[in-house]
Amino acid sequence: MTSTKTVLIVDDSRVSRMMARQYLSSLRSAWIVEEAGTGEESLLKARHSPPDLVIMDVNMPGMGGIAAAEQLRQEFPALAISLLTANVQTATRERAAAMGIGFVEKPITEARIAQLVATLEAA
Repeated sequence: MTSTKTVLIVDDSRVSRMMARQYLSSLRSAWIVEEAGTGEESLLKARHSPPDLVIMDVNMPGMGGIAAAEQLRQEFPALAISLLTANVQTATRERAAAMGIGFVEKPITEARIAQLVATLEAA
């Protein structure tokens, strides 16, 4: 029996959020899935109801995913955060590693979401 977790999906693409939600729901139907379309919205949602995992896009209008992840790391040091991005440059990967957050490449697939779920459950 797995405990209920809350996952916050942050992506400016509604289609990406829907795909990630669908895969998460098929893997863990009892989990609560929240969505945010911007970095700023992710901070508001996390402060209101802290999630167990944040899946964060990097390139978004306004506050990007790296800046939002840095802010979340400061406010919630134990929060599991993973970038899910098409921005696969070495500098982005190194920044994520330096911040202690995960890195998963887009496109969003069930296997990649399952990898994130496994990482969270192992923590």
